[in-house]
Amino acid sequence: MVRHKIAVIFFRVFFLSFLANCFAGAKAVLARQDTAILMPDQSTAKAKQIIQQAINALGGSAYLDMRDFTCAGSAGQFGHSGELNGYEKFENYVEPPTMQRTENLPKRNIVEVYNGDMGWTLDRGGVSEAPITDLARFEENVKRDTFNILRNRIHEDGVILRYAGPDIVNLHEVEWVELLDADDRTIRFAMERTTHLPLEKTVQTRDPKTGNVTEDIELYSNYHAVDGIQTPFQIERDRNGIKILQVFFDSCHYNTGLPASLFTRESLDDEWAKIGKGEREKEKKEKKKEDKYSPTAPTN
Repeated sequence: MVRHKIAVIFFRVFFLSFLANCFAGAKAVLARQDTAILMPDQSTAKAKQIIQQAINALGGSAYLDMRDFTCAGSAGQFGHSGELNGYEKFENYVEPPTMQRTENLPKRNIVEVYNGDMGWTLDRGGVSEAPITDLARFEENVKRDTFNILRNRIHEDGVILRYAGPDIVNLHEVEWVELLDADDRTIRFAMERTTHLPLEKTVQTRDPKTGNVTEDIELYSNYHAVDGIQTPFQIERDRNGIKILQVFFDSCHYNTGLPASLFTRESLDDEWAKIGKGEREKEKKEKKKEDKYSPTAPTN
């Protein structure tokens, strides 16, 4: 009886494994069939068709004509090994593709502003220029931004679009489209077959000095229709297999008429004029307290 049970269990495991292998093999064959028979022009045409379906699903003209958006939520920061370092509340103001302002909540005493190739930071030390590394990172994020890609970059000179076949992503049937740009980035989107919404974006870049490839993955989920635009309220970012960021939005609003002054250094200078006095008073009190209890402080 025991041997019979073991044999049955073994058969079930073997059969399930066999089915899984068959499914994986069938999926690979399907992908080869869908892509191998397409000529380059056909591949580009199919990629453009899938991208247009995604744009329509995201809101069509409302998506393409969107001027600005404001989103608030929580962002989870992760360490080098993928360990969670905690969540922080924030509010983000964006006029795509090159203007962004992020404020911490609820105090709003740490603010980052980017406007094209310029950037500034407000913190307890006052207002300062954004470091060159932060500006370079922002510029790179603009190149990779989904809004910017689907609304603008697909029309750039030197950009190649092609169909990359069907797949399964998080138990959803998807179709991959691929964009190669003039700076040697390979950007791939997984569009859900039924809803046509983007579920995943993968960006591969190669270090020109070392030749090492970096793969950044962005996952989109929990879509909500907001002001006629389908918006993912959960976004996760991974780099080379390690989670680096997770964002949960509580609210988003589009076309609220954000003033251009919001994305200037002057706006931060004005904020510092309001909160700076309080920060300096706080520092004086802390220093006075430290001096009072210092070992070298005079005693009565």
